[in-house]
Amino acid sequence: MNKVSIIGSGFGGMATAIRLQSKGFDVTVFEKNDLIGGHAYQLQKSGYTFDMGPSLITAPEIINKVFNCADEKLEDYLDLIYLDPFYRIYFHDKSFIDYSADSDDMKTQLAKFSQRDADNYDSFIAYVKQLYKAVIEDELGSSPFKVKTLLTFLPEALRLKALNPCYNVVSRFFQHPNNRFTFSFHPLFIGGSPFRSPSVYLMIPYLEKSGGVWFTKGGMYSLVKAFEKLFLKLGGKIKTGCEVSEIVIKDNKAAGVRVGDDFYESDIVVSNAHFAHTYLDLIHEENRKKWTDRRVKKLDYSMSTFLIYLGVKKQYPQLKHHTLILSERYKELVKDIFDRKVLPEDFSMYLHVPSRTDQNMAPPGSESMYILIPVPNLKADINWQIKAGQYADKILKFLEEDFGLTDLRANIEVKEIFTPEDFKTRRNNYLGSAWGVEPRLTQTAIFRPSNKSGDIKNLYLVGASTHPGAGVPGVLLSAEVTEKVILSDFGVPFQKLKIENQLV
Repeated sequence: MNKVSIIGSGFGGMATAIRLQSKGFDVTVFEKNDLIGGHAYQLQKSGYTFDMGPSLITAPEIINKVFNCADEKLEDYLDLIYLDPFYRIYFHDKSFIDYSADSDDMKTQLAKFSQRDADNYDSFIAYVKQLYKAVIEDELGSSPFKVKTLLTFLPEALRLKALNPCYNVVSRFFQHPNNRFTFSFHPLFIGGSPFRSPSVYLMIPYLEKSGGVWFTKGGMYSLVKAFEKLFLKLGGKIKTGCEVSEIVIKDNKAAGVRVGDDFYESDIVVSNAHFAHTYLDLIHEENRKKWTDRRVKKLDYSMSTFLIYLGVKKQYPQLKHHTLILSERYKELVKDIFDRKVLPEDFSMYLHVPSRTDQNMAPPGSESMYILIPVPNLKADINWQIKAGQYADKILKFLEEDFGLTDLRANIEVKEIFTPEDFKTRRNNYLGSAWGVEPRLTQTAIFRPSNKSGDIKNLYLVGASTHPGAGVPGVLLSAEVTEKVILSDFGVPFQKLKIENQLV
């Protein structure tokens, strides 16, 4: 059996591990932390449970494909809960939209701001359905993206304006600023700017509408544990507390990984670590002709985030499971974060309050919540050791005094802060970027780092910085792409496997 070493146990690493182990490879996963999960880590403290990263499930069928690789079913491992609404979006004047899959309800809510926008809702959904078809149904997002793929898709992409910025395309359908935000903000969920991420990413609203937005009982970490259970059942091995310090290269091939003084020989190495960390820190530059230090650093990396994890001994019904609270500024706020690299005086935020759905995430009568604020990555001149406490106080003061979470600060039992510096030191994320390579036009599809190294044989990558991109569905699709190129390289063409599986 071919030995595979996988660096990192995020969703991408674990999904790749399951896929390859189920095909007969001998897979070992190496994780630097004491628990697996990567960005999907879990924090438990004083009876409160927090998902530290991903907070929702879309396209459960993509997750189910991972279980299907081992002839298992998602429903035997997870208890999914459908969320309705998907999000509540509060605008700066306290008006709000409860964003859901119900077309009639959405039209009614859009009409509060513009009847014309409500009338255009069906046309917008018809448009994004075409993008969804290309990425999901036609498998552009789950197949290796080559020059031939680009040339084949380009006429359709131009027809659909799939290369135009998301916000520009959304503005063709909707006039009111609130409605434009509602249907253009999704690139922020994958580390991109709505004002320059190509509109192919607008397939996400249709992904949500068609497949729903879900939560899994026990938190997102239950998906991590489900993957772990399945992988171990298949005979895979996990080594926690084992930080890979080097990918060893011999004769231009990945020969294994080094952990401290130990060397683990491998036929295949797959990195689920941050793309820049993989190349800059784990591979000596003399082994990298394509991805030199200069080229890696020249890429544009996503924003970071400032996170506060709160355990509060009081409940706030005005918060839904997912709540967005917006500043009056949109485009200029995004520019501050992505381009000017400054910490704005105002902020928009996302609150994840799983205790609204699963009371076991907090003690009785309490709320478990995390507050996420988009902030610049570490290219900004911000000393987070000094700034973190002040910034957290400013956010909590706003939520209590301006937004109306009465007596919030007096009822806090748990408060933990996670800054861009933590993304760098605890997650090995270059520049503290929370997602990796930014999803802009010049870094999408074939222009994105490949799932197969262009420098080193038998080295592969998976995760947010590779094709097709970030977000739980994107990362799981990247695992499918990585599996396909490995199977192809090792004499098992994935087209043949697909046909045989259909026959069975």
